[in-house]
Amino acid sequence: MFTFNLKGRIWRSEKAVVMGILNLTDDSFHRDSRYPRVQEAVRKGVEMLEMGADWIDLGAQSTRPGSIRVDAKSELSKLLPAIEGILSICPEAIISVDTYHAMVAHECVQAGALLVNDVSGGMMDPSMLETVGKLEIPYVCTHMQGTPENMQQEPYYEDIIADLMSFFAGRIHACTSSGINDIILDPGFGFGKTLEQNYELLSSISLFKEFGQPLMAGLSRKSMIQRVLGIEAADALNGTTVLHTIALLNGVHIIRVHDVKEAVETIQLISMLPSRGKKTPSEEGASE
Repeated sequence: MFTFNLKGRIWRSEKAVVMGILNLTDDSFHRDSRYPRVQEAVRKGVEMLEMGADWIDLGAQSTRPGSIRVDAKSELSKLLPAIEGILSICPEAIISVDTYHAMVAHECVQAGALLVNDVSGGMMDPSMLETVGKLEIPYVCTHMQGTPENMQQEPYYEDIIADLMSFFAGRIHACTSSGINDIILDPGFGFGKTLEQNYELLSSISLFKEFGQPLMAGLSRKSMIQRVLGIEAADALNGTTVLHTIALLNGVHIIRVHDVKEAVETIQLISMLPSRGKKTPSEEGASE
């Protein structure tokens, strides 16, 4: 797997990474993931870590289709006490901040966050990449066509795979030129894609391994599941697990999830599949 430098702390994992979603807003598309009160958010964050989440992704800005932007100060008023609260209980917790504001990224990292997850890939705040480069932390670079307000208004691509390959090639260059060494690529499921484009992207996601960067997938309970099955987000756990399995089997390294326990179990089961030149735990025990 990949090794990350978290402000001088070297972190590596031999398995896929579970990033738990913690929304500090009451405008998230999945009602059960909303924790606008800081005390509740801290409790949920600690619970996720105890269930096996490797990272916690804190966001105080809804990026669902059609959402209304929140200013940076409003984001910080929720993010900073949540970061402080989680770290006071779990000092070794790895916290990611989900924001496209450079100022928010800077202040949250100063408070103890160790990653920045930017749904705009640095396109919504021209200061973001330079800021992250100076902070010396990993950066999640996500593809989004348009902005959260308009991204689902007739998204169009000549060739979605070719277009995203070109986007990431340019963004990786921009990131490295800004001093960012650890880059995570997220193709942005649901961020300016039609239903069919989302599934084309999922079926071809292994192609993005060509860049040599870790891949992240945010599939949890999204409309690409709801619309196919005719259900709401609250009923989309089974579909989420199916798509996580597909993503992981095709080389995704990080899954961003609402449901930590189920994600951890999915990774445990997939890890039992034998691969060329690698023994399963049972084979290793039999040979001792």
